[in-house]
Amino acid sequence: MSPLTHQSPETSATSVAEESKVHTSLVVDAPSVAVTTIEPHATFRAIDWKELYAYRDLLWFLTWRNIKVRYAQSALGIGWALIQPLFQMVVFTIVFGKLAGIESEGVDYALFSFVALVPWTYFSNALIDGVDSLISNGAMLGKIYFPRLVLPFSTVLAKLLDFAIAMVVCLLLLIWYQVGITWSVCIIPLLTILMVMTATGASCWLTALAIQYRDVKYAMNFLVQLFMYAAPVVYPTSLIPEQYQVYYALNPMVGIIEGFRASLLGTLEMPWTFILTGSVTSSLLLISGIYYYRSREKLFADVA
Repeated sequence: MSPLTHQSPETSATSVAEESKVHTSLVVDAPSVAVTTIEPHATFRAIDWKELYAYRDLLWFLTWRNIKVRYAQSALGIGWALIQPLFQMVVFTIVFGKLAGIESEGVDYALFSFVALVPWTYFSNALIDGVDSLISNGAMLGKIYFPRLVLPFSTVLAKLLDFAIAMVVCLLLLIWYQVGITWSVCIIPLLTILMVMTATGASCWLTALAIQYRDVKYAMNFLVQLFMYAAPVVYPTSLIPEQYQVYYALNPMVGIIEGFRASLLGTLEMPWTFILTGSVTSSLLLISGIYYYRSREKLFADVA
């Protein structure tokens, strides 16, 4: 039988100390791992600008993806950005310009309607595609974290490419019809900002509603066509009785469309009353839309 080994208390303590040093050395030498903890804010925030800036690459990626997906496997590709407003212009010119004889403020009805269709087509397409932004990206919502506002924002931004192409065509039509371009075009950037604000606010409202009530998605094409007649796309605002124009101006697209006509066609004075009234409505729509969207975010992953 092998003799039992006996360690003195001093030897045992020394061994434990050496093992502790080795363990400590291993812990110290181990590579540090960055841990990111995602916690809700102590107070409700409509927009966390720092967070959105941190995810700016994702915003641009989704924006570019929306553009590519829209025209993927299409023979005409980006040409569809031209076909839609041009086709509508032809139909409106025949129906409302020739048959109905609607006044076009001293310019050819085709040009009158196309100038209005440029902002309206952007707005309507942003709503239709924006409603589906959460539903089509439902798989992402339950897997990774990112600011949910990125989804409707990317849809609205993606439609600016179509808008830019339509604006180029609009300028070519102005040259064709020999309409002089004045300094009034400098107001176009302001009108474009209001247009994007309106589309973003409406998209936030409708997107948050559509993910819980899918009827909103199915009704969008019908609603957009109906809303078009609540804006001066096929007719001038002069057809609206004066006593109702104050309420009519609450529609932000009224000031935007009439502003485009005044700045590009130059047949009327700039409708500042419509624009300023619409700016207030657009701002309220944007703020309330973002607040409602953020208040429903906790339900998105469950119902997507």
